[in-house]
Amino acid sequence: QVQLVESGGDLVQPGGSLRLSCAASGTIFSIYDMGWYRQAPGKQRELVATMPSSGSTYYADSVKGRFTISMDNAKNTVNLQMNGLKFEDTAMYYCNARLSTCRICNAKYYWGQGTQVTVSS
Repeated sequence: QVQLVESGGDLVQPGGSLRLSCAASGTIFSIYDMGWYRQAPGKQRELVATMPSSGSTYYADSVKGRFTISMDNAKNTVNLQMNGLKFEDTAMYYCNARLSTCRICNAKYYWGQGTQVTVSS
């Protein structure tokens, strides 16, 4: 069984910063990539940033230059540093990981429960 647990969501003023963290636990053999999605009320879930275990990171155009994703492979965690927050960044933020639970198992996607980020004055 695999669990992803997010933390760090909060209410913040425009221009402020937050750091989201996500820890993966359980039976994990290998993590191939981890990332963050977000979903605002009435909108579809969208990819914010993703980071493979090796390779280039990806950022949505709307967050480039403001958000930074990082991974700690030893701790199976992924973080999202968010600076210069805007009203439109308000959303539930979800952690996502593509991983396998054994050497011969196929990789699957797992999701966390989400952490709320609200940008408001």
